[in-house]
Amino acid sequence: MQTLHDIAPLREALHEHRRAGRRIALVPTMGNLHEGHLALVDRARELADVVVATLFVNPLQFAPGEDFGRYPRTLAADRDQLTARGCDLLFAPSAETLYPNGLEAQTRVHVPGVSEGLCGGSRIGHFDGVATVVTLLFHLVQPDVACFGEKDFQQLAVIRKLVSDLHFPIEIVGVPTVRAEDGLALSSRNGYLDATQRRQATALQDTLRRCAQALGRGEDVATALARASHALVEAGLRLDYLELRAPDLAPFDKNRHVQGRLLAAVYLGSTRLIDNVAVALPQAERG
Repeated sequence: MQTLHDIAPLREALHEHRRAGRRIALVPTMGNLHEGHLALVDRARELADVVVATLFVNPLQFAPGEDFGRYPRTLAADRDQLTARGCDLLFAPSAETLYPNGLEAQTRVHVPGVSEGLCGGSRIGHFDGVATVVTLLFHLVQPDVACFGEKDFQQLAVIRKLVSDLHFPIEIVGVPTVRAEDGLALSSRNGYLDATQRRQATALQDTLRRCAQALGRGEDVATALARASHALVEAGLRLDYLELRAPDLAPFDKNRHVQGRLLAAVYLGSTRLIDNVAVALPQAERG
């Protein structure tokens, strides 16, 4: 696998692949890779001739007081995992490479509507940072297809709208969430949890699943969400949000929507975890 840190050699390498008519897939990451990231690489490998992974801890998507400074940087281990998984090229730029004029002077990309509320309501400016760096990576790599995980469901929706609105000729593929044996969604931030918190964390997926089942049986939405919120607090998790949305993250309307998405964010100590599950309403609720 080729590892590049600068823009000019990246463009040169990709130009050769395009000249040869090869289909290019992009897998953007912040590193500290786990099986969830590697599942994206596997899917990209199925969809393209050349797989490009990026590794960049993006300062624009961290709010003041968040974990930018302590976010794990594990380039050597990440490179080994990507090589073993058949990745062709790793682009690992510095902040100075992507943002040569500094963060304050950087042009930013805002995706209205879908970036608001949920994580966008709790992490002000987060999705502007995500949209900006993804736009840069799309411009630099010019992939035919890009893979993103469904665990960050709102991020996936933001990127889909970004691509549609800006007419990027890129297919966006969502890849199902990879989970530990106990159901916890894999995340680089899981490593922040101590042993007790790690056991408590399983309540997030368990509660979402039970709530989705209750909604599928026709239970009133407000009642089901209130019960699930109480269960999360009782399990020792501090609730950020718990909401039922339409699959495109529009407000949910039981008279119009056949399917929904239940999304939650919680804190265990200072560690923030997110997860989501699909919801199918019973026939009687489909209007």
